[in-house]
Amino acid sequence: MKKGLHPDYHPVVFQDSSTGDAFLTRSTVTSERTIEWTDGNTYPLVLVDVSAWSHPFWTGARRIMDTAGQVEKFHRRYGRRAGGR
Repeated sequence: MKKGLHPDYHPVVFQDSSTGDAFLTRSTVTSERTIEWTDGNTYPLVLVDVSAWSHPFWTGARRIMDTAGQVEKFHRRYGRRAGGR
């Protein structure tokens, strides 16, 4: 690789701001905040709003859609087609 062309790729801790869960990975992102990790080293800390620990898709806390209600709402708004087509 050419020198000075690629950004600095270093270890970073990402922490979910809603659950407090954190994970260590490598990234080019920088941060003024730091955190002491379980291995005793200090790493830059990046707070994220959503991660796998708080995202509704991964936690199973999804909103249940009322599909019958949505279909009725569509028919009220746009009407039914004549002839079943």
